[in-house]
Amino acid sequence: MSIIKQRIDLHNHTSLCNHANGTTEEYIKRAIEIGIDVFGFSDHAPMPFDPKYRMDISQKEFYENDVKFLQNKYKDKIEILLAYEVDFMQDKNLMLDEILKADVDYLIGSVHFIQEKNNNLWGFDNPEFIGKYKEKNIDDIWADYFSAIEELAKSRLFDMVGHLDLIKVFKYLPNKDIKMIAKKAMLEIKKANMVLEINAAGLRKPIAQTYPSKELLELAYELDIPIAFSSDAHEIEQIGFKYDEVTKLAKDIGYTTCIKFKSREKIVVKF
Repeated sequence: MSIIKQRIDLHNHTSLCNHANGTTEEYIKRAIEIGIDVFGFSDHAPMPFDPKYRMDISQKEFYENDVKFLQNKYKDKIEILLAYEVDFMQDKNLMLDEILKADVDYLIGSVHFIQEKNNNLWGFDNPEFIGKYKEKNIDDIWADYFSAIEELAKSRLFDMVGHLDLIKVFKYLPNKDIKMIAKKAMLEIKKANMVLEINAAGLRKPIAQTYPSKELLELAYELDIPIAFSSDAHEIEQIGFKYDEVTKLAKDIGYTTCIKFKSREKIVVKF
């Protein structure tokens, strides 16, 4: 069977997360308008921590039903997928079974918090807490972050890794070689048979790079880790953000195919 060519965008949010704007239907209309074939809603999953930046568990049913309604309404125009972006937490009690076992197309596992030695959780990508970068050794921060990514992969709970090198968001870069810092985590991602998203949101941030960087994407290609594409949209105008630039980067490295999902199963498509 020949592999079809499709334009995919798998990591997008809704207003339920309290820091995104626009209705889900407006997102879909925009995706159709710019020629996206497969659009995934993967809003921030509820958990009993950091409630300001995610839906509440009481909104889970509404979210899933809303996406299913749009799937049916627009089935002749676009393929809409249902997912969650789940914060991988080293304290496993903070990840909800109702989400991890939800009937969805895929789960994105992301690290937004680093557990410190005193067990405090540092939201390192939140500008409110940027001062902590100057309180610690930057190589240690990067090592702690990629250790959490390694644990995420070892958990075997997720289908895709979200914004692999998010720790670079504010341009605090390590002195050590980034590939060496990330290598163990990348090997674990490969072992877990996970997909790596190329997330365009980094191009909107101080770092002004995709997640992951070109050098980590080259390592992913060497390890034969499959990819997907994401705009991580929190606004309607961010849908399909820098798609041509991001797909060119993937092609320049050697990728010709990417992944979409259906009921937690991978489907290979050309891009």
